[in-house]
Amino acid sequence: MDPVPALEESLKQPLKSVLGPATAKVMAEHLGLHTAGDLLHHYPRRYEERGQLTHLADLPMDEHVTVVAQVADARLHTFASAKAPRGKGQRLEVTITDGSGRLQLVFFGAGVHKPHKELLPGTRAMFAGKVSVFNRRLQLAHPAYELLRGDGEEAVETWAGALIPIYPATAKLESWKIGKAVQTVLPSAREALDPLPDSLREGRGLLPLPEALLKIHRPHTKADIADARARLKWDEAFVLQVALARRRHADTQLPAVPRVPRPDGILAAFDGRLPFTLTEGQRKVSKEIFDDLATDHPMHRLLQGEVGSGKTLVALRAMLAVVDAGGQAAMLAPTEVLAQQHHRSITEMMGELAEGGMLGGAEHATKVTLLTGSMGAAARRHALLDLATGEAGVVIGTHALIEDRIQFHDLGLVVVDEQHRFGVEQRDALRGKGKQPPHLLVMTATPIPRTVAMTVFGDLETSVLDQLPAGRSPIASHVVPAADKPHFLARAWERVREEVENGHQAYVVCPRIGDEEDDPKKAGKKKSPEDEAEKRPPLAVLDVAGQLAEGPLKGLRVEVLHGRMHPDDKDAVMRRFAAGETDVLVATTVIEVGVNVPNATAMVIMDADRFGVSQLHQLRGRVGRGSAPGLCLLVSEMPEASPARQRLNAVAATLDGFELSRIDLEQRREGDVLGQAQSGARSSLRVLAVIEDEEVIAEARQEAAAVVAADPELERLPGLRTALDALLDEEREQYLEKG
Repeated sequence: MDPVPALEESLKQPLKSVLGPATAKVMAEHLGLHTAGDLLHHYPRRYEERGQLTHLADLPMDEHVTVVAQVADARLHTFASAKAPRGKGQRLEVTITDGSGRLQLVFFGAGVHKPHKELLPGTRAMFAGKVSVFNRRLQLAHPAYELLRGDGEEAVETWAGALIPIYPATAKLESWKIGKAVQTVLPSAREALDPLPDSLREGRGLLPLPEALLKIHRPHTKADIADARARLKWDEAFVLQVALARRRHADTQLPAVPRVPRPDGILAAFDGRLPFTLTEGQRKVSKEIFDDLATDHPMHRLLQGEVGSGKTLVALRAMLAVVDAGGQAAMLAPTEVLAQQHHRSITEMMGELAEGGMLGGAEHATKVTLLTGSMGAAARRHALLDLATGEAGVVIGTHALIEDRIQFHDLGLVVVDEQHRFGVEQRDALRGKGKQPPHLLVMTATPIPRTVAMTVFGDLETSVLDQLPAGRSPIASHVVPAADKPHFLARAWERVREEVENGHQAYVVCPRIGDEEDDPKKAGKKKSPEDEAEKRPPLAVLDVAGQLAEGPLKGLRVEVLHGRMHPDDKDAVMRRFAAGETDVLVATTVIEVGVNVPNATAMVIMDADRFGVSQLHQLRGRVGRGSAPGLCLLVSEMPEASPARQRLNAVAATLDGFELSRIDLEQRREGDVLGQAQSGARSSLRVLAVIEDEEVIAEARQEAAAVVAADPELERLPGLRTALDALLDEEREQYLEKG
């Protein structure tokens, strides 16, 4: 028996038994912390110096923040309201300052008495709450606070260090309460098992783990913090990279059929009929793919490229290479509309080469078959037969392609479009479709910075297409500040009319649909003052479409498109738009993926601040697809100085998706990397900032590869095995397994 786990016992202690059930429940529900070890790894977000104040100008909107500041003044107002008609309502307004900026705190009703007594001018305290804008000023409504006194037993103990740790907190549990809980479990840090091999730790001069945990929670100097973070970053990067390296190692053990194209086959014929030459990037990426296809274990490659960088062409050439080598290739799209579109564009690109087995087909031709869920029974039987006999060399479809019943003759390559909409289980089901696992090429138009590719997609090799082919038009992007300058918005609608008068079409995108039932549970509750001060709900497609058709776009043909429509209605609307029978399409983000209407030249995005940077970039990619230049207008009511507006300015300033994806990551701070859609990839990273730590990740990847090559089962590294098991708890284990 391994004597090691006994050491770990105190870290495995449930928080219930250490902190009591009430606190433990909040920690589990709101922060996902269950054991003493979990809490030790809940690191401070930043540190405030005892004598210094938080810089108030940089506070993020709509987020729960903790600040250290000084009370400048406090005023009690009385007012009349429905509840207190005789002018008995009370509101306490406290202004706090960091010496330069100011922030308004508001307390209402019975809640004013205690702060009125305690928050006297000159008092220093920590304040926690959600930042909102009210009357164009930043405010915290009903913040929790903890006075910073220099006296008393408890104060000396808690504030012993000059550095006050500020923890990622929630409205239910303030930072200082988390700090006290951490003090309770801190002694057990001494028993933490070190996952790093000694040689690596000593070679890089990193602190032992117990010492790093003590220093990150109770630093005495800034150097303590830096040393602790450097060490803990390595842990995260290294353990994750070991998991991925083991995954890649296991993949190299799988067999696959090497696929090498014939020199005079369908690929050569296809290249011969291309009306243009491949870009440098397309040639380089194609070579990487062909090299992988020629080996006897499965390719696992991620192909990233902007919308319109010619990914489909690269993928198609790989598919044809496999057909040349006697195999079949399947392309999976996330929706039926997209599958049909790929089928159309691929048969157009291939021309007579797609007419295998028909009169008039070329001698090297193959058959390109479409298979979707909504096909009629006869067409479906026919398609299934083509797959089973091998008549169809190229198959295009939705996830329906990987149902149990579907048999391939010899599946050699699977191309997946937009991986993050494609579940892990499906990729797993796919592996069982070939006699041996097929080669896999995953395509995405979401630009992923190199570090994210190394973490989230670390089990895939990456290829990047970063040039746009000739003939794509530039897109001009502008921010329209609807609140500051309403006439800009009026001008935006005029621009849309002008585009339509010139024979083009436009999209208007809104964050909501607008037919949501009001949640009766919410309606019954009386609104708190915070809610009253909250912004209006996001604009909705159904409302906006009505207002436009009656108002600024009267006389134009306006239609709506959103996710809750019946699939047939959606298709009909899209077909009319594509055929030019509709002038303006008012839609939700359902148009984000793959609607290709070259005649659409303008896009107006309402409440653009409600969308992420990468999402705005994806949406914008829907215009300027033809020869006429595109126009994208980002409408927002956010004040000029807000981070939301800065985000929009960044999108308007560049068309480079990789640049924007970096900004996006920096903006989201410790948010997760690619959204929750990557089920198991919910970033488990706590101190590792994916952007800044590119070097650490790259080095950890090399070290991990070396460790796994020498000892694939990690038999000599019990500490690392334990850490790996913790990282790959059930859900993630499955994710990585099936990835």
